[in-house]
Order: sequence, then structure tokens, then C-alpha cells
Amino acid sequence: QVHLVESGGGLVQTGGSMRLSCAAFGTIRSFNTMGWYRQAPGKQRELVAAITVGGSTNYKDSVKGRFTISRDNAKVTVYLQMDSLKPEDTAVYYCNAQHNPLRDVKLDYWGQGTQVTVSS
Repeated sequence: QVHLVESGGGLVQTGGSMRLSCAAFGTIRSFNTMGWYRQAPGKQRELVAAITVGGSTNYKDSVKGRFTISRDNAKVTVYLQMDSLKPEDTAVYYCNAQHNPLRDVKLDYWGQGTQVTVSS
């Protein structure tokens, strides 16, 4: 059993900053990849940023240079620092953690989501 607990989020003005945190609790203490997705009203959920246990990162093009993902493997926590926020960043942000118990088996875990609203 795994629970991802998100914190951060809220309302911020255009150009502002916000930091999201997601801590994993449960029987699994190591995830191959942890990341953040977001879903705006009427749109599909999309990957924002991801980071492997070794520290390799991947970002959605529109957030490169503005968002920074990091993780603390000892605390099983992933962070998303969001700077220079824009109204189009408004969405519900979901934490994701992937566990690979076997080579061809991937288990996905999700947080409950946290609202980020950027006012213009």
C-alpha cells in the first residue's frame, strides 16, 4: 500500500513562484521515477516533469527554464519548484511515482491532486 501526500499549491499572481511537495508513505520506499502531471479543465492530464532515482530529469517544453524538479530519495519525496508562473500553468497538479518490481512490470501510484491557480 502506497500513499502519496501532496502539499503546496494555491493561488499566486502571474510571475510568482510556488513549490509543490509530494511524500510517499507505505511499504514501497524506492521508486524508479517520480514526477508531476497536471490537468486543466477540459484537457487531458499531461506530464510536467519527471526525475529518475539517479537524478535524470525530463520536462514539458513549456515549463523548461521555469520549473525545477528534485527529489530526496532518503525521504521518498519529490518537489516541484515553479517560478515565473503563467495563467496557462493553472491546473490540478498530481504527483506520480513509478515502481518497477520486475523488468516488464510498472506500477503507478498517484496523489490526490493539488490545485494551482495563477491569476493574471
